[in-house]
Amino acid sequence: MPRKRSSRNRKNRCRFCTAQGCPRPAYVDYKDVGLLKKLCTNQSKMFSRKRSGNCAAFQRAASLAIKRARFLALMPYVGE
Repeated sequence: MPRKRSSRNRKNRCRFCTAQGCPRPAYVDYKDVGLLKKLCTNQSKMFSRKRSGNCAAFQRAASLAIKRARFLALMPYVGE
């Protein structure tokens, strides 16, 4: 039976940062709805930094992008 890998040693990396570091200025496109849906629950609540794995700069940028997409009716305010 295969052993389960421990997630204790695995680092949760920011999906927007590159190998060279965090690109500045941090910007997440609000029109990329597929990406923004991955950062939300099925109830359209935003994932926390710990859950999404984003760094602080990109978590703020993602939060702003989600709010803009909601305002323009690209994403729902509440889920199903």
